[in-house]
Amino acid sequence: MPKQDLGHLIEALDRLAVADFAMGPEWQAVHDICQAHEGEQPFDWGHALCHRIEGDDWNAGYWYRRAGKPVANGAFADEWAAMKVEIST
Repeated sequence: MPKQDLGHLIEALDRLAVADFAMGPEWQAVHDICQAHEGEQPFDWGHALCHRIEGDDWNAGYWYRRAGKPVANGAFADEWAAMKVEIST
């Protein structure tokens, strides 16, 4: 996957974090980026986080499985911090 695509995801998730992980345009931007890269692990993980924020636990669980990640249940900010470290390397 092109590094710039991953950079766009990181920037969009940073903006979502600044927006306190609220549903809105920042959420939609992250969701759109993740949908455009379906099947790529970091983007599927981001997709899972989006649906967890949305409160759609079933759909979030699907994307966590696709990403090979355990279903998260802690603070969104904590999940993003862990995700950012992993996908930035």
